[in-house]
Amino acid sequence: MKVAVFDTHNYDQAALAEANEEFHHELSFLEPRLTEKTAALALGHEAVCPFVNGQLDDATLRILKESGVRVVALRSAGYNHVDLAAAERLGISVLRVPEYSPHAVAEHAVALVLALNRKVHRAYARVRDWNFSLEGLVGFDLFGKTVGIIGTGRIGYVAARIFRGFGCRVLAHDVLENPSIVSELGGAYTSLRDLYRESDIISLHVPLTPKTRHMVNREALAVMKRGAMIINTGRGALIDSRALVSALKAGHLGAAGLDVYEEEEGIFFEDLSSEVLQDDVLARLLTFPNVLITSHQAFLTHEALHNIATTTLRNITAFEQGILENEVHRRRTS
Repeated sequence: MKVAVFDTHNYDQAALAEANEEFHHELSFLEPRLTEKTAALALGHEAVCPFVNGQLDDATLRILKESGVRVVALRSAGYNHVDLAAAERLGISVLRVPEYSPHAVAEHAVALVLALNRKVHRAYARVRDWNFSLEGLVGFDLFGKTVGIIGTGRIGYVAARIFRGFGCRVLAHDVLENPSIVSELGGAYTSLRDLYRESDIISLHVPLTPKTRHMVNREALAVMKRGAMIINTGRGALIDSRALVSALKAGHLGAAGLDVYEEEEGIFFEDLSSEVLQDDVLARLLTFPNVLITSHQAFLTHEALHNIATTTLRNITAFEQGILENEVHRRRTS
């Protein structure tokens, strides 16, 4: 099948090309992300393969339909960037990668905690200027601290297991409880408010839905312990960024580690080093010494890239054979 692969970088192309030795699709690698403005590039292809920062709204999907596209094969687990109602109306199937490497994302979340706590990013910058002072670099032992895990699916469970290995107490919150959190890790499920109130560290691992959008807002931040740390490797809009800035300015929140940002579209994955950053909220977040931001790289391991490429191409092969594997249904968004 002819596949237009949007928003590709060297690491994507290498992983997809290697995986395609098994599936033998005709892949066209395209640098732009998939939007209404770039959708016409899919002309002559039966499938498109976008990444998480594409914009597959009604207008984009209509152009894809007119271009002969029959299937959207997402290189991601998340699908909040796709208008599923429009896709259904146009007869375009949407497939996803439900799991690629829970370890990659969970380990990155813990890496953000360790770096923020022990001020690794600040120490690294200092010693390169021959400043070997330890002033301002005091951290805390993770042992005995309470970590709140919001979302205890595959990624949240792995994160909880890692934190438990440090000797942390694990609190959890999810609509669907994972019994392993209690039976294997000795954790406990609690209300969201109590989790906010008791946790020294809070790590977000839930999908973005209307109910979870801005779940960390002014009210939630006010309930949190003074000095608490929040980590987001889920979706940017789980946190109200302006409220986050206010909590950091007030000194109430101790630290924030963000691998995602609610307005990251057009910023993350791009080299803007010679430009003026237009997002004032992101620019303000970058000024805080107790904020560490990475540009949506939690998934970026060899293992995860291999799994994403293999599952994506397998989904397309199955579609060719009349089988809808890992299809996204509208009811999943409710």
